[in-house]
Amino acid sequence: MQIATGTVIDGKIVLEGVPLSEGARVTVVTRGADEDFVLTSAQEDALLESIAQIERGECFSIDEVLASLPASSR
Repeated sequence: MQIATGTVIDGKIVLEGVPLSEGARVTVVTRGADEDFVLTSAQEDALLESIAQIERGECFSIDEVLASLPASSR
């Protein structure tokens, strides 16, 4: 698992210093043009651990979350 920063140039995402193999699957999180998205190393570690937990199936589906809410909250 890697986290990379990039810029859109001519409609393509250009990553900074991260070599990816052809066909690599990626997820892109965007932000508004006037927003910064900066993580401390601790936040980055927490994000990577959260992603790993999801990949291991250690998470709840949206149906499970909604079913756990009181009826008045839905």
